[in-house]
Amino acid sequence: MSRGAGEALDPALLERALRLADRGGRRILGITGAPGAGKSTIAEALALALGPRARLVGMDGFHLAEAELRRLGRHDRKGAPDTFDAGGYVALLRRLRAADEAVVYAPFFDRSLEEAIAGAVAVPREVPLVITEGNYLLVEDGDWRAVRPLLDECWYVEADEEERLRRLIARHERFGRSAAEARERSTGSDQRNADVIAATSHLADLLVR
Repeated sequence: MSRGAGEALDPALLERALRLADRGGRRILGITGAPGAGKSTIAEALALALGPRARLVGMDGFHLAEAELRRLGRHDRKGAPDTFDAGGYVALLRRLRAADEAVVYAPFFDRSLEEAIAGAVAVPREVPLVITEGNYLLVEDGDWRAVRPLLDECWYVEADEEERLRRLIARHERFGRSAAEARERSTGSDQRNADVIAATSHLADLLVR
């Protein structure tokens, strides 16, 4: 167990990621946890610290488009497992693991637009470590079950529940929701998703608090 979601990156986490990058070939590190737990913060800090030796590829780049979610009647559950293109995410991870292309382009989810942008993250073949973060990396249902075997390691980020909820509400407000809407989303659909994610924590290689 390690602490890593504070203001500074835990040196033990950086050292562990460096060892992974030094193992040779292409390695993939997964970072998962409930919404608001701090996984994006840790993933971004690792990528920044590792510089050209790592690239960050988010699972959120595979959110289904707003129009498609409305067509499917799933827009009010955006963020649930079936509101992502899990098969597309798996296909990308396979390309990244193979590392047999000069560059692989990954999508990026823009929260200000609530849409994914294709081809936004370039991952050159010589980059030894891909860091991928998202909610459902350890889920064993449907297409998600193919994710875990493609990861060399997967870390589960866990936060104090009250603090996690506070951060999540603040994030929703920052991106345009009212205080009431932010709390309703955080304690409603987001919490149901968090419960699904929490049930996968025992499958992680490392618990980060």
